[in-house]
Amino acid sequence: MATCPPYPTNPPRPHWWQRGWVRYGALTTLLAISGLVILALVREQTGTQGFLVGLGLAVLPVPLLMAAFRWLDRVEPGPWRNLVFCFAWGACAAALIAIIANSFATRWIATATADPAGADTLGATVIAPVVEESAKAAAVLLVFLFRRRDFTGIVDGVVTAGVTATGFAFTENILYLGNAFGTDQLTGDSGFASVTAATFFVRVVMSPFAHPLFTVLTGIGFGIAALSTGRHHLRRALLPLAGLLLAMGMHALWNGSAAFGEYGFLAVYGAFMVPCFGLLTWLVIWTRQRELRTVREELPAYVMAGWLAPAEPHTLASMHARRLARQYARRHAGKQAARAVAQYEAYATSLAFLRQRGRKGRAGPDFAVRERELLDALWHRRDVARPALDHAARATAPPPVAPWPGYGTPGSHAGYGYGYGYAAAAYAGYGYAARPGGFAPVAPYGGYGHGHPAPAAPAFTPAWVPAPFPAHARSRPAYPSAHPAPHQPLPRRP
Repeated sequence: MATCPPYPTNPPRPHWWQRGWVRYGALTTLLAISGLVILALVREQTGTQGFLVGLGLAVLPVPLLMAAFRWLDRVEPGPWRNLVFCFAWGACAAALIAIIANSFATRWIATATADPAGADTLGATVIAPVVEESAKAAAVLLVFLFRRRDFTGIVDGVVTAGVTATGFAFTENILYLGNAFGTDQLTGDSGFASVTAATFFVRVVMSPFAHPLFTVLTGIGFGIAALSTGRHHLRRALLPLAGLLLAMGMHALWNGSAAFGEYGFLAVYGAFMVPCFGLLTWLVIWTRQRELRTVREELPAYVMAGWLAPAEPHTLASMHARRLARQYARRHAGKQAARAVAQYEAYATSLAFLRQRGRKGRAGPDFAVRERELLDALWHRRDVARPALDHAARATAPPPVAPWPGYGTPGSHAGYGYGYGYAAAAYAGYGYAARPGGFAPVAPYGGYGHGHPAPAAPAFTPAWVPAPFPAHARSRPAYPSAHPAPHQPLPRRP
């Protein structure tokens, strides 16, 4: 019989610098000071009017880019605090480092070579890519090291890097647009012929994805490193570095495109930037589809253990079904219920990814503790989430197909009607009656959240399911095994 590992009764108290509020306070103070300094520097270079005009124009692409990265992260949405930190780091700390380092390096090169024009070109094509991409990569590294639980794959790396670069581009656009407005004030130009309009068209309309595209390469390197096992230490160190070098190279090519002739910018934009953007977009969407397939393949183990309803793995593996479940909860029980359903979906997705890492030998020492946390979170929200997920399952179910005459055996299509591979008996206790070609609720909802009793532990006990822990034995099913063996098939109901 499995027992809980012993825990120390009096764990050692952490040092003052290891406490969460100290770290949060120090980080917030650092970002606030960086923001005030960068605000003063930009305002000094652009003037008050230029700063306000640049701010108003630079903020326009930010909601679209943030919404795009949030859409990519819908399968397992990360916490908002990580995104806020990344955007603040890019807009404040990374921008401040870039302005100071680029200015210092350009002046030093101009003094050493007595060639200000050559110093500007060298600073834009060599110094700026190295400094800016390194400053932005620092945010990805911090999330990778200190928020490892939220950084599990390529999509997380793309979102973290993209949001950081969005914040950096926001501050940089304020500076460029403010300076362009100041130039127009001196020359008297206005309208479409002004420098401000040309700068807005190039930086905001044509290439709002430029900085995110560069830094996403670094994020992909960190994301692949997150998928690597603990034995491959060299690979985990080299992959982020390779992504950073690619980001620097692409950034240098983009900044140096103006030196390729009159149409150098358009040639680099059309022949290089747009195809790379399309390729990376395809890669991220393909990775997201793989994540949904992981949800569909890993969660049935928890169905057999009694933690999830039989239809939930395939419902949670469909973004359309997830949206229907949240809408149903909001319509019948309000915003709090919709939020609970969204949390249930996120926790179930995290549970699937955690089990996949454990099955492939990539889980950390806190695997069992994290698994129990996620299962408890699902259990506390089951009464609100299951009616909504049941509704989404029925709404997205494919129409039943009648068997061909003389083909198969009678009753072979009895059960849920989805073709999910579960026997009809597996649905006992969840409020569904087995019938050919589909299912029907045993009784209609008596109100939202009712009519769905908590699932009891299954009658069988697979070898990989330990005995219930004493604290949960009366109310919850047994916890699955902590580390399923690699390549071990999921157990079947006898």
